[in-house]
Amino acid sequence: MSRPAPSRENSPLRFVGVAPFLVFTGLFLILPTLYIVVGAFRATDGGFTLQHIAGLNTPAIRNAYWVSIRISFWSALFGCAIGLGMAAAVIHGGLPGRLRGPLMTFSGVASNFAGIALAFAFIATLGPAGLVTLWLRTEFGVNLRAYGFNLLSTTGLIITYLFFQIPLMILIIAPALDGLKREWREAAETLGASTFQYVRMVALPILFPSILGCFALLFANAFGAVATAIALTGSSLNIAPILLFAQIRGDVLGSPGLGYALALGMVVIAGVANALSIWLRTRSEKWLR
Repeated sequence: MSRPAPSRENSPLRFVGVAPFLVFTGLFLILPTLYIVVGAFRATDGGFTLQHIAGLNTPAIRNAYWVSIRISFWSALFGCAIGLGMAAAVIHGGLPGRLRGPLMTFSGVASNFAGIALAFAFIATLGPAGLVTLWLRTEFGVNLRAYGFNLLSTTGLIITYLFFQIPLMILIIAPALDGLKREWREAAETLGASTFQYVRMVALPILFPSILGCFALLFANAFGAVATAIALTGSSLNIAPILLFAQIRGDVLGSPGLGYALALGMVVIAGVANALSIWLRTRSEKWLR
């Protein structure tokens, strides 16, 4: 008597489609993270040590973390506010529907535009000899440096980060905005609510978990950005990614073990932010289905 063929649900071949994803995740996410964790607690002789973790409690490293958190917070805050306004204007603001396609396409490209190319674009535009800087100075007599603006500073880095933070916010908040049912607005208008009252008392409470989740995701996105910061400011700005790069690169005063501890701290902060984002967005989905 022949045995029945295994069902498709129990066949190991069902994992073939996601095999490249699993391999990529294991090689470039899980294994490097485990290597960082081991390196943060490994002494030069191969034994266990807490010296690298204790080395994080220095003024320079604490200041680097604080500056990174501040840059990530403000870029995430402005990115959420501006991105939410732009997405709401296109989806529920009465603008022509044909604008949504180009906006989402541009957002998909701009949200991944970072690193040396982005830093060069901002230096060529708003740098000391940038196009806009010289145009304002020659045409209107406005000297940005005289007003305290410096692109190679925390403020300049926040402005640069907004280039990919705003499009990322548009991409991830658009599904939540689409989930706002027309019946809710019609019911509010029937009860005499104005547009402002509907937004304040209905839309925002429903969207609030999604907005907080987007903020946490944008925070983690900015906190882990290293290529743009290095390309824009070099080593002149004391932030955690630049300090980490200097330690692992092997400078004269570099310490790979301390670099692993720095990286572990960044992984913990970014991991908490991502976990919070996932939890908040999961909670908001029950209202937007």
